[in-house]
Amino acid sequence: MVVLDGKALSTTIKNEIRVEVDQIIARGERPPHLAAVLVGNNPASEAYVGNKVRSCEQVGFSSTLIRRPESTTEEELLHIVRDLNEDPDVDGFIVQLPLPQHINEEKVTLAIDPKKDVDGFHPLNFGRMAQGLPAYLPATPQGILLLLERNDIETSGQHVVIVGRSNIVGTPMGLLLSRKDKMGNATVTMTHSRTKDLASETRRADIIVAAIGIPHFITADMVKDGVVVIDVGINRIADASRKSGSRLVGDVDYDAVAPKSKAITPVPGGVGPMTVTALMLNTLKARRKEISY
Repeated sequence: MVVLDGKALSTTIKNEIRVEVDQIIARGERPPHLAAVLVGNNPASEAYVGNKVRSCEQVGFSSTLIRRPESTTEEELLHIVRDLNEDPDVDGFIVQLPLPQHINEEKVTLAIDPKKDVDGFHPLNFGRMAQGLPAYLPATPQGILLLLERNDIETSGQHVVIVGRSNIVGTPMGLLLSRKDKMGNATVTMTHSRTKDLASETRRADIIVAAIGIPHFITADMVKDGVVVIDVGINRIADASRKSGSRLVGDVDYDAVAPKSKAITPVPGGVGPMTVTALMLNTLKARRKEISY
């Protein structure tokens, strides 16, 4: 059984990015610049944005963090988005989700210039991805593809079962793995909370991508021997043995499923670090103006 170490791979890829950034600076050009907008004080969002800022420092990017209180209006946020769209020194930016309930997330996403949409959430990028055109790929699916590719895990001809159908992970993951590409050509089954006899579907899988947001949802009796398991879940559960009183677990019962697996991602340290790394790669593409619209 191979543990797919996203933390180690993330470090390797960040070092590769740093080499290119150093070359850009050596030519007398400015480094890539990523901006992040954080509205409110959601603890998980604080942690995610903090990781992104630290990653920018590691790869030599410039970064800007724009903090606004929970009371920020939708119009105020849209004004910030417009300013970032028009700023020639900002290559890409993200608006950290979730947003406060009084702000329409869809409206904000649509306001982002697709050329600076390094999260890959804008419908234009999503549509280009679906058609196999150059686009900014959503960060978590892109990170998963990198994890599979760099660990020499074959996807062509494999049966992939995706558990979860969100627009951020499940749906784009299915599109990417099924399209005609190096890390594609898989037969994909999309499952979700309404799937009848979901366990019978996962037991047929060569590769499982678990992104349903339920702790330890995938159990040993739901997988076959030799499966590759990608656990996207990040769930906090109570644990009296920890000083914090809690710990992070995935959507997969790791201890029970790992012995049956050919390869598996841990939580934490698997998909999470690769998501941030994919965001860095998208920002580098934006700095190169690699994708034309």
